[in-house]
Amino acid sequence: MTTDIEQTRIVLDPLVSDLAGESAALLAAGPLAAVELPGGVPVWAVTHHTEARQLLTDPRLVKDINVWGAWQRGEIAPDWPLIGLANPGRSMLTVDGADHRRLRALVAQALTPRRVERMRDKITKLTEDLLDRLPTDGDRGRDGDRGGDRDGDGSVVDLKAEFAYPLPMYVIADLMGLDQARLPRVKVLFEKFFSTQTPPEEVVATLTELAQVMAETVSAKRAEPGDDLTSALIQAAENGDRLTDQEIVSTLQLMVAAGHETTISLIVNAVVNLSAHPEQRALVLSGEADWSSVIEETLRYSTPTSHVLIRFATEDVPVGDKVLPAGDALIVSYAALGRDEAAHGPSAGVFDITRPTANRHIAFGHGPHVCPGAALSRLEAGVALPALYARFPSLDLAVPAGELRNKPVVTQNDLFELPVRLGG
Repeated sequence: MTTDIEQTRIVLDPLVSDLAGESAALLAAGPLAAVELPGGVPVWAVTHHTEARQLLTDPRLVKDINVWGAWQRGEIAPDWPLIGLANPGRSMLTVDGADHRRLRALVAQALTPRRVERMRDKITKLTEDLLDRLPTDGDRGRDGDRGGDRDGDGSVVDLKAEFAYPLPMYVIADLMGLDQARLPRVKVLFEKFFSTQTPPEEVVATLTELAQVMAETVSAKRAEPGDDLTSALIQAAENGDRLTDQEIVSTLQLMVAAGHETTISLIVNAVVNLSAHPEQRALVLSGEADWSSVIEETLRYSTPTSHVLIRFATEDVPVGDKVLPAGDALIVSYAALGRDEAAHGPSAGVFDITRPTANRHIAFGHGPHVCPGAALSRLEAGVALPALYARFPSLDLAVPAGELRNKPVVTQNDLFELPVRLGG
C-alpha cells in the first residue's frame, strides 16, 4: 500500500535540470517536505528559513549516521552515489558536542577574520595572474580564433574553467598544503565525488583514491612541515590535542572539497546574475551599489549550496504541522530557503542587490556547524569580482542564461561551463 508520504514525496532531480522550479515545489510543500534523494533514498528536507534556523541549532538533530534507521537496517548501499557526502569520515562535519568543538577549534584558529584578511595580497596576485591569461582582442589577432569567438565582438571563454575554478582551488590548496601537481587528478576525483551520475562501480574506488591522496599529503607534511593548515593539524596532534590521523585526513578532504566548490559557484552565479540583470550590473559598476551587496544577494538568490546532507533525528521533532520522526534523516534545502517570502518578502524570487534583507540568508549554515570558511569565500569573491569587471566591464554571457547547463550535483548549484564574451 502506498502511504500519503510516499504519494507526496518530491523526487530531487539527479540532473538538476530546473533547480528554481524544484525549490518552488519544496517551498510549497511546507517547512518540512518529504523528498527522495537520487538513488531512491527517502529523507526529509527543511525548506523554510525560520524552521531551518531552529533545526540547525536543535540538539535532537545529530550528525552521527548510526542514528539513521535506514543505515541501521542496511538499506543504504555502499555504492550509493551520495555515500561520500552522507558518511565522509570522521571530521568536524560528522560529529557533535565536545568532539565537534575540539576539531572545529583547530580549523577555526587558521581561519579567523584577521588571518583570512592576511591572505588578501596573495589572492589579489593570483586573481591578476589569472586575468592576465584570459584572451583579449589582441590575442585573437595573434592566435586566430582563440576562445571560440564567432561574431568578432569580443573573446569568448569558459570563465569557470579559466578563472572561477582555478582561483579558489589554488587558494585552498595553498592553505591546506596540497601539492598543486595533484590538482588535475583531484579535480577529476571531486567531480565524481559530488556527481549523482558516477557509476556504482566507481563510487568506492573514487572515495578510496581521494582518501589516499589526502593520506599521502598528511604523510608528506609530517616529513616536511610547512606554513599550512595540514601541518598545523599534525603539530596539534603531536602536542597532545587528541587528533587522530584519520581525523586529519578527513578534515583535509572536507576543507579542500568545501573550500573550492562553494566559492566557484559563488563567483559563477554572481556573473550569471549580473549578466541576466543588466540594471543591477549598472548599479555596481557605477558605484551606486557595492560588491558586498552583489555577493550577499547571490548567496541568497542563487546559493552555491543547494542542499546539505545530512542530519538525523534522535527523537520525534515537530516542524510546522508535521513531525520529523526519530531515526529519519534531514537535509537542508538552502536553494529553497533563499526564496522564502516569509524571510525575504514577496520579491524573494527577484535578484536585487539593494535588498535590505540580503544579509539575512544562512547560505553558509547556522549554529554549531556554520561554515568556518565563510570569511575566506567572501574574501575571494570580493577580490575576484571587482577585478574581473574592472578588466572587462562589458563582460556578458555568450549564450542565453536559459541555455546554461547545471551539473548533476544535488548539493551544489553548479554549472558545467560559463561561456562569456569578455568584450573590448
